[in-house]
Amino acid sequence: MSIFATPIIHKVLIKSDRKKVFDSMTTAEGLDGWFTNGTVVDLRPEGKIIFKWADWGVDKVSTQAVCPIIEVKVPERLVFKWWEDHYTTVEMDFVEVEEGTIVSVKEYGYPDTLEGHQRCLECATGWGEALTLLKFFCEHGLRY
Repeated sequence: MSIFATPIIHKVLIKSDRKKVFDSMTTAEGLDGWFTNGTVVDLRPEGKIIFKWADWGVDKVSTQAVCPIIEVKVPERLVFKWWEDHYTTVEMDFVEVEEGTIVSVKEYGYPDTLEGHQRCLECATGWGEALTLLKFFCEHGLRY
């Protein structure tokens, strides 16, 4: 199967310390604070993040995603797989800067098919929304 060559890339500055931002993205308590409901995290290579949502968003979606963890470097980097039927790779880097933390996301590995392109577009939008929600949570304690 051919792979779509263009990755999803997002970057955001969060005016918060790196540990708080990293923990908000890599712990069950952190993720449930702003994004999920009942998530489970085993934060180690070969561990898993099981993202869980209940009545999420305008469509009130209830679902979960089981994501094997490939790499963890606390509090700098997280790499995991996404989409159980055809895994993509998600690389997240957390860089400490004077103003706070820059979070970079790169996701790649979508099939070069109509369905793969549709998923890529959906996730490109989703990552933008997720990073904005993470920013609001870390900077202001707000949950969607």
